[in-house]
Amino acid sequence: MKNKTYNKKKILVVFVCAALILCALIGRLVWLMIFDAEYYQELAQDLHEREREIKAARGEIVDRNGVVLATNRTVCTISVIHSQVGDPERVIEVLSSELEMEESEVREKVEKVSSMERIRTNVDKETGDRIRDYDLAGVKVDEDYKRYYPFDDLASRVLGFTGGDNQGIIGLEVKYEDYLKGTNGTILTVTDARGIELDGVAEDRIEPVDGQTLRVSLDYNIQAYCQQAAENVMEEKQAEAVSILLMNPQNGEILACVNVPEFDLNDPYELNNGVDADSLSDEELQDQLNQMWRNRCINDTYEPGSTFKIITASASLEEGVVSLDDTFFCPGYRIVEDRKIRCHKVGGHGQETFVEGIQNSCNPVFMDIGLRLGSDRFYDYFEKFGLLKLTNVDLPGEAGTIMHRKEDIGTVELATMTFGQSFQVTPIQMAVTVSSIINGGTRVTPHVGMAVLDENGETVEAFDYETEDGIVSEETSETMQMLLESVVSEGSGKNAYIEGYSIGGKTATSQTLPRSANKYISSFIGFAPADDPQILGIVIIHDPQGVYYGGTIAAPVLRDIYDNVLPYLGIEKN
Repeated sequence: MKNKTYNKKKILVVFVCAALILCALIGRLVWLMIFDAEYYQELAQDLHEREREIKAARGEIVDRNGVVLATNRTVCTISVIHSQVGDPERVIEVLSSELEMEESEVREKVEKVSSMERIRTNVDKETGDRIRDYDLAGVKVDEDYKRYYPFDDLASRVLGFTGGDNQGIIGLEVKYEDYLKGTNGTILTVTDARGIELDGVAEDRIEPVDGQTLRVSLDYNIQAYCQQAAENVMEEKQAEAVSILLMNPQNGEILACVNVPEFDLNDPYELNNGVDADSLSDEELQDQLNQMWRNRCINDTYEPGSTFKIITASASLEEGVVSLDDTFFCPGYRIVEDRKIRCHKVGGHGQETFVEGIQNSCNPVFMDIGLRLGSDRFYDYFEKFGLLKLTNVDLPGEAGTIMHRKEDIGTVELATMTFGQSFQVTPIQMAVTVSSIINGGTRVTPHVGMAVLDENGETVEAFDYETEDGIVSEETSETMQMLLESVVSEGSGKNAYIEGYSIGGKTATSQTLPRSANKYISSFIGFAPADDPQILGIVIIHDPQGVYYGGTIAAPVLRDIYDNVLPYLGIEKN
């Protein structure tokens, strides 16, 4: 009796356990089939569907006249689908031969068990077509796009370049990425459980949307001519680098931006300074590349030297602390506190008017009017002229002004600041600030991007840029036009004079830090026509050898440029 009862209990326990397990399985099955069905349907779909990306063509960059500065070349991406490869040895042989790759490298990828393995990207179309003609099972040849720059190194730091994924890295390519990149498409195919594509099932395809065309203010002809001029003077003076910036002072459009030596946009990781990349560590190489990619006009600051006298003179005229008839005496230096600060003319200029002081680029004259202005008001004009904020140019990495704190500006600092020493600005900042002084008093936003175009060349979006009026009065602006024209026609900028044209400008020669290195920067800012400025240019020559005065070597560069560019722009001689 006892055994029967015991057996019944055992059977009951087993039955109950089995029932509970069965209920759990049924519950799990109900959960999977009803409540979690969508998740597993997606997993099954992912298992049986293979998605390949179709790259969108990146939008072109064209100059103001429609000349293509950046476009695309068709390239191919070579991939293998492991489950579909029928003759792996043949695939390895063909791909290693056609792609000029090590057989071991190709074998590793072909034999790797994965849904799809990429062998190589950016393969030229001719090679891709040859591989496609072999009709190798499991080998996919997808067409892709690679960025191509028709003029190699032209405006390299302005245009910028793209990376392996066709994404912008520097310059306009990264600034206008959202407009240029487009939207990739997809190809969707169905496979069986082994991952082999099914022939009888239709292929789904989502077409890519190509990027939009960016129209920029650069003029190919002006850019090319400025680059040639910069390369010539760099070679002639054995200079470290030369920068040239041309812009419309009325609206901020940049017509040319040159930084030689430029680098090859189609091979942007090749150093342009003759250094063997193999001799450098990865960190050293990256540092050299970063330096090579820098846009000196935007990313670097310098002491502007005597070109800054334009700002000092404008502030003094605005504040009424000087008039054109004021007279000064230059013995060749000024004693400021315990410092003897020299004029560039050792024997001095003697007695001279304010007009003659500008023409002679006389340091003592500007120290005198700066001291009349005082450090507080001088600093206030720094702010008013916009020198303490960014220009907001539409290129990445703009540097800001390096300036004394207001409370740290003593008499010596003020004296040196009046002729452009002891602080630093960017070339683009100087160009914009001088533009606001000679265009009637409007501070413009410098820019390269003008509009976005569709595939038919029609404007989709035109860019607007901020302006600020009242930087100086119309009277001060006209006075500065007259004064700076006299610098070219009668004074230190006479090497920029072109018969028949009224050109205004200012020369500068500044010493780099540390002063003991005896390195100089020669520069010239000039605009034309003087009484109605339509173009403003700045030439900066870094560390020229031999004669290094701005009036001697920088002014002639802009003169030669204007001799060709002014007629090209339709600006006629008087």
